[in-house]
Amino acid sequence: MQKKNIDFRLPLEGHLDLTYRCNNDCLHCWLRISPTDSERSRELSVHELRCIIDEARALGTRQWSLSGGEPMLRPDFIEIFDYVTAKAVSYSLNTNGTLITPEIARLLKRKGNKMVALYGATKETYHQITRNPDGFEQVMQGFRYLKEAGAGFTVQLVPMKGNWHEWEDMLELAKSLNPHWRVGAPWLYRSSCHDPEINAEISRQRLDPRDVVVLDQPDLSYEESHGYQCGHTEGDDRIFASCIARRRDFHVDPYGGMTFCSFLKEPSMRYDLRKGTVRECWEEFIPSLADRVFHSEEYTARCGSCDLRKDCRWCAVYGWLEHGRFSAPVEYLCEVALENRRFKEEWKTNHRRFFRIADITIQVESELPFNENTFDKKYTSFRVDEPGEDMVTIRHHFEIPAFEGHNHGKELYRKSPWAIFRQQGPHGAYIYLDIAPQPDDRTLSRVATFTADHRRGRIYSGDAGRERWRTGGLDSLTMFPSDTVLITRLLADRQGCYLTTAGAIINGEGVLFASHSGSGKSTVVNMLMDSYGKGEIQGEILSAEGNIVLRRCENWQVFGTWNQSAGPPASSAGAPLSALCFIEHAGENAIIPLIDRGEITRRFLACLVRPFVDADWWAKTFDLLELMVQQLPCYVVNINKSEELVPALENLLRCKMSHPYRDFTTVMNTHKHTL
Repeated sequence: MQKKNIDFRLPLEGHLDLTYRCNNDCLHCWLRISPTDSERSRELSVHELRCIIDEARALGTRQWSLSGGEPMLRPDFIEIFDYVTAKAVSYSLNTNGTLITPEIARLLKRKGNKMVALYGATKETYHQITRNPDGFEQVMQGFRYLKEAGAGFTVQLVPMKGNWHEWEDMLELAKSLNPHWRVGAPWLYRSSCHDPEINAEISRQRLDPRDVVVLDQPDLSYEESHGYQCGHTEGDDRIFASCIARRRDFHVDPYGGMTFCSFLKEPSMRYDLRKGTVRECWEEFIPSLADRVFHSEEYTARCGSCDLRKDCRWCAVYGWLEHGRFSAPVEYLCEVALENRRFKEEWKTNHRRFFRIADITIQVESELPFNENTFDKKYTSFRVDEPGEDMVTIRHHFEIPAFEGHNHGKELYRKSPWAIFRQQGPHGAYIYLDIAPQPDDRTLSRVATFTADHRRGRIYSGDAGRERWRTGGLDSLTMFPSDTVLITRLLADRQGCYLTTAGAIINGEGVLFASHSGSGKSTVVNMLMDSYGKGEIQGEILSAEGNIVLRRCENWQVFGTWNQSAGPPASSAGAPLSALCFIEHAGENAIIPLIDRGEITRRFLACLVRPFVDADWWAKTFDLLELMVQQLPCYVVNINKSEELVPALENLLRCKMSHPYRDFTTVMNTHKHTL
């Protein structure tokens, strides 16, 4: 076999089907064979499985998913599970739950993602779907064993026509069993054996396309940011080339057949591990498949030229399962694609909003629709109608996912209300857990995940969050106690910082005011508001409580923020930053320049808003503070609440604009300016 020239790839995750035999006989199943089928003799032995796992680990595999059929039907399941989990950093397991014993339940206490299928809310429906008369009682007993053992699990609801009439009851049952549940694949694949009778039953069980989209909503913001990723690359008619290039996982069937996709059942596209090695398959066989299959005229005339292609879930492997041809369309998915497009248009109107702060556009998306009162009125001036150049996206979900058993990464911070983790690697995600004050209370009211640069985040809130959203008047876009947790992280990467200051524009120039007490800032704000009202000066208050400083092309700018609880409405405007004034109450009004860099640094730090702090954030922020201390004019402003301050500030700004900064500092250093 000729070795291909490929980019460096690592097989990070392995998917292992232990058997296709199953004690259930589900109407919708595309793989199942009977528990006593002769294929049992072809299944990989424990020894063979150990060799495969060891070979894969040597290549970099650290995650495994175990499935079937029903994996627990194998009498050596415990031995296999024990070996796999000992060799993995994390694992997932799919099971119908009917064969769980107390011994297996105790074994499943090992941290990992255990998904137990639920096919109905009643014995009658469960029996109708699985054709297992005792299945419902068996899976309920399995759930009890898991709870008694203290093993975490996720209830996986499997929707189809046969149980759709009691779907709401299935949801309630799942929630009563465990707060962590998910919906399995909402559309059904046809059988890998192409049996006409099995395929006819699968087709009868397929849901209405509208219901498919409701259950499995497209992630529009992800598609927009990552582009369309399924199918061939423009100008390349190799069906699987782009998919193989992206994949960092592989699949092994019960008989040792390895390939890059669990749905790929065409025999010639699988490598026999009994005749070779995992390394040879990963490095030579799988890359060679990129040149094996090409798009036909059928694809070009149908799916390849279809206007709905980017809204469609079609894949060549689904075409093969549906009709035995890789280029064949799946007519059912054509209907789903049309519903997908309708959903996306409705999503843009009712589930998406844009807000702009310091030239950063935050795209907020939500599973629940927006209304005019969703967010507090303070956000009004920050609302915009379209994306900007610097985009950040957050998406709200209203079910908290199962996090027990997952590797959160390194803990960076723990102090109520936050426990914060960072996953490994330069692109490791951040995980925020909203924890209770009591250490023994493990209830999570909110979970958030963010990419390494915090440009994309998902925020998961429970029933309380759902009710807050519907009630409206939310005080933060993130639904955190404050948006500063996110904003301060974003600013560090943009040569910016967030300061507890009052900010104002005076005749086109930005000025910040800091004080040890809120009364100093409020005094200045009131004076400025009065002067604006009388027409003595031109400008506006940016924010009375917090403002953003950004360094742009060797210049400094200041922007208002929405994070304030009192004072005049905040403004989204920005202006060149000309001065930072530290207010002190005194009997005599005076403006005194600050040139002691140590003193300026201490005063800056006193008003610097910090997220949870780590070495990376501090390094970027200290570099910025050093430049601010060197370049920004800073003053102590002594006031006795007289009205003489505003004209003095005007004079100060006029004087600054007419002198280079260094010269003006010298002038101010030698003359104390009494107002």
